[in-house]
Amino acid sequence: MITDKIGNAIFTPLRTWTEQSTSNWNILIGIGIISLIAGLILVYVFYKKMGEADERTTQISLKSVLIMLCGVILCDLIFPKEYMWQIFFLFKYSIAFIASGIYLAVQYKRDFLN
Repeated sequence: MITDKIGNAIFTPLRTWTEQSTSNWNILIGIGIISLIAGLILVYVFYKKMGEADERTTQISLKSVLIMLCGVILCDLIFPKEYMWQIFFLFKYSIAFIASGIYLAVQYKRDFLN
């Protein structure tokens, strides 16, 4: 399958790098946690900035959740499941939250600031 070939080409060097030392493993975990926290903060801030739910903000919220779901599904297709699945689980959700937060930031700028 093509996603297996892409996954092996991208993630095999990452696997060898993380297996070299525990500090490399900890760096990868730290980057994942920081990006997850940044994504959660981004989503939370823009949900709060949008305010009360109405017809327009409900549509924006649903679209942001759809983007989050698409990010999780895409990461499930690409990330390998045989090794380092805990780290990729962390990165999967951090990518999904960051993508949703970016969408919310763009929509907030487009709809509320203009």
